[in-house]
Amino acid sequence: MQTHSPDTTAIATAANQLPQVGHMRNPGMTFDLDWVASVQANTSAIERRCATLGGRRSVKKDYQAAWLLKAISLIDLTTLSGDDTKGRVQRLCAKARQPVRPDMLAALGMQGLTVGAVCVYHDMVETAVRALEGTTIPVAAVSTGFPAGLSPYHLRIAEIGESVKAGAREIDIVISRRHVLTQNWQALYDEMREMRAACGDAHVKAILATGELGTLRNVARASLICMMAGADFIKTSTGKEGVNATLPVSLTMIRCIRDYQDRTGIKVGYKPAGGISKAKDALLYLALMKDELGLPWLQPDLFRFGASSLLGDIERQLEHHLTGHYSAANRHAMG
Repeated sequence: MQTHSPDTTAIATAANQLPQVGHMRNPGMTFDLDWVASVQANTSAIERRCATLGGRRSVKKDYQAAWLLKAISLIDLTTLSGDDTKGRVQRLCAKARQPVRPDMLAALGMQGLTVGAVCVYHDMVETAVRALEGTTIPVAAVSTGFPAGLSPYHLRIAEIGESVKAGAREIDIVISRRHVLTQNWQALYDEMREMRAACGDAHVKAILATGELGTLRNVARASLICMMAGADFIKTSTGKEGVNATLPVSLTMIRCIRDYQDRTGIKVGYKPAGGISKAKDALLYLALMKDELGLPWLQPDLFRFGASSLLGDIERQLEHHLTGHYSAANRHAMG
């Protein structure tokens, strides 16, 4: 029995605030080593700033429901398992089309809600593209020897082209971590520049694998160089590292995005990935993005969550909002 009558107008207005507006892709710029060398990261200050987020009064009731609906629209719904099958990907795409049960969406006053994208390995791109026909949901392909990025370089470049040819509109590439760890910034720029060119019209997300870069300063410098080389998004992790998305890493990266926009006028997107599985975590990331970059970065053209289980927890929280009870996870299956 429904125990709460939501203000559906308020929820829909808040969830759809600032409709997505296309913006100029990042063309990149000439490599600027002086700028890179000047970039620092005050780890203790960054950690203190992030520690304040969880202690704030959280959004509640209808406002929380609206923020969670917004979070759903920003999810790159992902399956990157060795046992992926066409059937699993087709079910995932059906979930992408209808991420929340229709009765719940109706009770919340929402319609037409979808996720931001579906993210798969190259071998499943064609299956996902066919399953999403008739929608505007893009397919993102992980590429360039994901997750380690250690396959022969010419094959990594060729893999990008094959995924674009198969219909992927977004390519998530992995950088060579050794370039960061050895401070070979020119090599990182050249690699990213060539990968950007291979993507053609497809948007490119540069995965930094931040858990393997050693320091926040390395994260900041790698973020800046990938943007200089034309990355449309910078992304924390493959989801396969021991440490994936964290708030300190996110704050470091999004402040680099802000600096890059201040210098060039170009907006670059951000994608935290790996380890974000709870609705309350999604709310923290949304609050951080709004505080640091503003409302334009709460749209799918500039912000994505790389996640799968996050959607199920958000659905459970929305049902609790409507009924006052938490439902079993199997009522919100991924497919």
